[in-house]
Amino acid sequence: MVQTDISQLSAETSEWRQILRNYRAEFNECKKLLLDTCKQNLSKDHLQQVEHFHNQFHIQLINIHDLKQSIKNHDRKIQLQSSPSIKDSNETFTEHERLLDDFINQEVTLQELRDDFKKFISTING
Repeated sequence: MVQTDISQLSAETSEWRQILRNYRAEFNECKKLLLDTCKQNLSKDHLQQVEHFHNQFHIQLINIHDLKQSIKNHDRKIQLQSSPSIKDSNETFTEHERLLDDFINQEVTLQELRDDFKKFISTING
């Protein structure tokens, strides 16, 4: 693994972690909005949706944390591999690709939750 590969992988992991931080902040704000929504007179169906979104935000915030920690640990391993003679560079690239897949899948899930929540809020407030 050459130095430019290490810096590129590290830059990618930093970008992923920042995106996950942004989602975490956004979903914490969504949880607050959801609590404010509960102050309204809601139908039974809307209350079930509130419960669903509350649960989903909780689950996804845990998933964000776990993925962010995995990425952080991977970045630490990358930083330790500054020597081109490291034997497990293929393992590092494989792990990086796996984390990229995990990140992409998580981001799709987060975007779907965000879109569903926006639709729900617009039906309540609209």
